[in-house]
Amino acid sequence: MNTERLLLFVVQLSLVGVVCYSTPAHGEEFPGVSRAQPSSSNPSSIAGPERAGLQAASWGLTIPYGAAKMVYAIGGGIVGGLAWVLTGGDMEVAKSIWIPSMTGDYIVQPQHLTGDKHLYFVGTSSEELLSIVVPYSPGVS
Repeated sequence: MNTERLLLFVVQLSLVGVVCYSTPAHGEEFPGVSRAQPSSSNPSSIAGPERAGLQAASWGLTIPYGAAKMVYAIGGGIVGGLAWVLTGGDMEVAKSIWIPSMTGDYIVQPQHLTGDKHLYFVGTSSEELLSIVVPYSPGVS
């Protein structure tokens, strides 16, 4: 019974992590971090039928890709929870598993298909995430 509760807790925690740590919606990036790759194509120059085709393809690819990403994130949540338990509550060990497995892109966007934006299956490392959330400025207190 206690193992079932722990497993349920870890699954719930992983789902919360997916919601909290996923890449921002609507193509927004974290301030100070540019992940977009330079491209010569302009999204507004894509014709209507081609744009519709890209949107349909990205939607169709999101279903299997998103399912695989969710399995990976939930698995990372479970493994991170077990690592936390086995290390006596060491959050750094758990976060080193949770953050890369739960962050990243969950949706394939048309920009991913045209090469304007990189698709990240594995998310940011904890060091990169900390530098985004809490930027370090030497000499500033």
